[in-house]
Amino acid sequence: MPNHPNDVLIMSMKNLKSSIKEKLTEKYTNEDIIQSPNRSTDINVLLNRVKLDHKNEAKKKFYFFTAASIGLTLFGLIIFS
Repeated sequence: MPNHPNDVLIMSMKNLKSSIKEKLTEKYTNEDIIQSPNRSTDINVLLNRVKLDHKNEAKKKFYFFTAASIGLTLFGLIIFS
């Protein structure tokens, strides 16, 4: 039996704290988590993807600089005309 009226509250808080701690650590200590199987990827697929990314990046840069230079030229023509 609790000697003090707050003893019940203290015990329930301790139980709550331990249950929360258990729930938080459970997902990291669970041994039954299914690991995804190792997948192999062809290196040529990765290299082709890198080449395509470089091409797309070059196109984007070209379009941006073209649009910027045209905009700057038109702005200059309007201002200095």
